Amino acid sequence: MENSFFMNVNDQVREVCSQLAKDPHLKGGYNAMGFSQGGQFLRAVAQRCPSPPMLNLISIGGQHQGVYGFPRCPGESSHICDWIRKTLDLGAYTQAVQEHLVQAEYWHDPLKEDDYRKNSIFLADINQERVQAKLEQAVSLTCLNRFSSDLDLFSIAFIQGINETYKKNLMALKKFVMVKFLNDTMVDPPISEWFGFYKSGQAKETIPLKETLLYKEDRLGLQEMDKAGKLVFLGVKGDHLHFSEEWFYTTILPFLQ
Repeated sequence: MENSFFMNVNDQVREVCSQLAKDPHLKGGYNAMGFSQGGQFLRAVAQRCPSPPMLNLISIGGQHQGVYGFPRCPGESSHICDWIRKTLDLGAYTQAVQEHLVQAEYWHDPLKEDDYRKNSIFLADINQERVQAKLEQAVSLTCLNRFSSDLDLFSIAFIQGINETYKKNLMALKKFVMVKFLNDTMVDPPISEWFGFYKSGQAKETIPLKETLLYKEDRLGLQEMDKAGKLVFLGVKGDHLHFSEEWFYTTILPFLQ
């Protein structure tokens, strides 16, 4: 339980990848299902660790564009929840908080996009959003170095920012299923469960995946996967992680067969 709050997500992903690689029963591939934050964590596994191959990824309430709010922390009366909220408000993108608070690693502040792209050690990386930060650094370098070619600098920055391996590995999935809870009061914004988010610069209007730069520029291959019928968007009535056995058996299990 403590690891879900305090263990660096990158370390968690690395440990899972190591365990999967050692299991001989998984050589032919496996299906993965992540609940809540486990959805984006397992997507990181798919993108970073192609062996053994993940065949299908089912994200149930995962926040793939992150969160900008913590309205109903599990265990509402817990002092831990209150502490997490205060910590995120004070400095979600400081190095100490990023490295030691799980929720900070997928905290996405639409009012501080530059800080997010430059300092998020997990979500901005797996969502290929550090590209813009790299390009901004290239602009600065160009201004300082008259002997460098603008084109060369931008090419290098682009190559560094876009991880083609991430894109290739995610596109190898047969299906990427995203479940959104239609009455979710825990995830802010709920559309993050379908890879949408707040329109940049404000925290009221949300946009769907297809209107995001991530999709339009196809940094993760989601546009190509969508056209190939690999993306599945499911909605279920209820609050966060509230669903019936009947719904699970009839809707989710077929993807695992």
